[in-house]
Amino acid sequence: MKILLDIKENKVEFLLELLRNFKFVNKVETLDDDGLSKKQILDNIREAVEELNLIKEKKLTARNAEEIFNEL
Repeated sequence: MKILLDIKENKVEFLLELLRNFKFVNKVETLDDDGLSKKQILDNIREAVEELNLIKEKKLTARNAEEIFNEL
């Protein structure tokens, strides 16, 4: 089961440490405001850098910003 909590910033570390010390808690993971974990954010950044490198090597074609905005 997963539980989502919205915690005051000054109490986050205390609560995380408390939760980590319970044997019945399997995993403690923090999420950003969009619901992404730090690992997911780093994975997204890593993927973006890889794509930029492929564009620089001319192995991938870049799209212009207007095209991207139109998709949204």
